[in-house]
Amino acid sequence: EVQLMESGGGLVQPGGSLRLSCAASGFTFGNYAMSWVRQAPGKGPEWVSSIGRSGGGPTYADAVKGRFKISRDNAKNTLYLQMNSLKPEDTAVYYCAKTADSDPKNRNNWGQGTQITISS
Repeated sequence: EVQLMESGGGLVQPGGSLRLSCAASGFTFGNYAMSWVRQAPGKGPEWVSSIGRSGGGPTYADAVKGRFKISRDNAKNTLYLQMNSLKPEDTAVYYCAKTADSDPKNRNNWGQGTQITISS
């Protein structure tokens, strides 16, 4: 069974940083491109970032470009998202997923998510 477990969220002040982790199991992690998706209160899911299966080709939504960095460690079956210069509008539940499952119709494969709240 595919399992994704996000962690690292919390409450942080504007301008602060957080590092999210996504521990994967139940599939060969290194065979899949991975993505981060977020959902803010009252809004639909928003794609944040993707990375190729071997760590190449990172891409970012315009809203986070220059502030977030996606990475992965295939030996640890873990995906990361380093978030810097956080803004209140970054407040959301953050999910990881196979890029192939990043469409909201497949949200059942995103795991539980981790809550990020940016507030003073």
